[in-house]
Amino acid sequence: MMTRADPGLIDQAAQSTGRRAIVIGAGLGGLAAAMRLGAKGYQVTVIDKLDVPGGRGSAIHENGHRFDLGPTIVTVPQVFRDLWAACGRNFDKEVDLRPMDPFYEIRFADGETFTARQSTEAMRAEVARISPDDLPGYDRFLRDSEERYWFGFENLGRKPMHKWMDLVKVLHIFGRLRADRSVYAHACSRVKDERLRMALSFHPLFIGGDPFNVTSMYILVSHLEKEFGVHYAMGGVAALARAMADVVETQGGTLRMETEVDEILVKDYKARGVRLKGGEILTADVVVSNADAGFTYGQLLRNHRRWRWTDEKLDKARWSMGLFVWYFGTKGTRGLWEDVGHHTIVNGTRYKGLVRDIFFRRGQLAEDMSLYVHRPTVTDPSAAPAGDDTFYVLSPVPNLHADTPIDWAEQGERYRKMVENVLEERLLPGFAGHISASRCFTPVDFRDRYLSPFGAGFSLEPRIFQSANFRPHNISEEIGGLYMVGAGTHPGAGLPSVVTSAEVMARLVPDAVKAG
Repeated sequence: MMTRADPGLIDQAAQSTGRRAIVIGAGLGGLAAAMRLGAKGYQVTVIDKLDVPGGRGSAIHENGHRFDLGPTIVTVPQVFRDLWAACGRNFDKEVDLRPMDPFYEIRFADGETFTARQSTEAMRAEVARISPDDLPGYDRFLRDSEERYWFGFENLGRKPMHKWMDLVKVLHIFGRLRADRSVYAHACSRVKDERLRMALSFHPLFIGGDPFNVTSMYILVSHLEKEFGVHYAMGGVAALARAMADVVETQGGTLRMETEVDEILVKDYKARGVRLKGGEILTADVVVSNADAGFTYGQLLRNHRRWRWTDEKLDKARWSMGLFVWYFGTKGTRGLWEDVGHHTIVNGTRYKGLVRDIFFRRGQLAEDMSLYVHRPTVTDPSAAPAGDDTFYVLSPVPNLHADTPIDWAEQGERYRKMVENVLEERLLPGFAGHISASRCFTPVDFRDRYLSPFGAGFSLEPRIFQSANFRPHNISEEIGGLYMVGAGTHPGAGLPSVVTSAEVMARLVPDAVKAG
């Protein structure tokens, strides 16, 4: 059924100033969109159900510990500098970024390690130490990565991809770059050592993708890290989100927190505003959704006839994996575990088999999990009380779209204990006796807190037929006046892409009509 427009809404819309914009969601994509719209002259209202800005990049506090809930690093800081510059401001004067060196350490089950750094020579030395015969192949991999970066990120990623001809014009490049090959398959074509194959191919997991199925275009991350480095925002990504919100408010924008949008209102096939959960109606000339694309089409437009992003299409889509994240603090441990840096990846005994368990809708929790461990107090002591540590441990798990979904109310504590055992044995001996704060998020929390369909951690999985033109567009295919930003739209998940989605959106939204 079509939405029936409220008569009052019609009257208000007729008096439009041509300058009102509503942004649904105060995640990093929504805040970036609000900044861009403010720079274009719009009067912006940002609406979010949480009590603080940042979405998945927000933080919670417990017993003096600050827990960054989502992203922990900043790559390609230039996209933030460009964003601030578009608003007439200087990013580096408002956000304190610290370069990471090393970026992270991978610990393999056989005792071997791989330390990732920005220096090409340091990386080549690591490869030569582990498998000297693979050094020429690694050099080729770096060249491959750079070529895909310029095409995939700087070309496709920073321009609209909603027209079929945009895709048709570059199909021959996709073919030449073997976009049909997976990230893992490409790594296998360059190096023989299985540990190096993992170290060069796991990056899609950072944006919700299966390395054995996601297009090899995503090897661009290796060049991205080498070229721009990996950074930490002092105060966490939540501080970065707060700085973005400050820009929006300085521009005259409004943030309405702890407020939930119930529906996008449509009249004459055009978005006219939103209805809030309490019944209040807000009108706008432009509506931008930073809510997950699946939630936007499946819930916020539930009363509007859709031709592409139907409920059936959304149900059949491939969604990114779920996440189990354990946030905990430890008391009096700042001088302990000196070999454990800011970021550590603890690899399980399996790679392909574990990824298959996570992605293939089996609803199966593997005991030989791999873990991503974030210890921000190595760089930012303010994340914990003096002498204490703050940790964030992430384990990829099946989302709630499994044939038999995991009952996290029953399995959550058992799985947390399994994670604890792995950490005790392989990274932080004796840490359990020092725990002073503890909180876990499961896919259920992602579904309920962030309104993520099926509790997926990163929206739609970035497979080749769910990327670029095949992904929900930055300008809605379904109705006029609606635009999309965030992980579920082009160019995809990850901080650089989410912020870039607002850059693309800004190219599509007309400048505000000046009053008078």
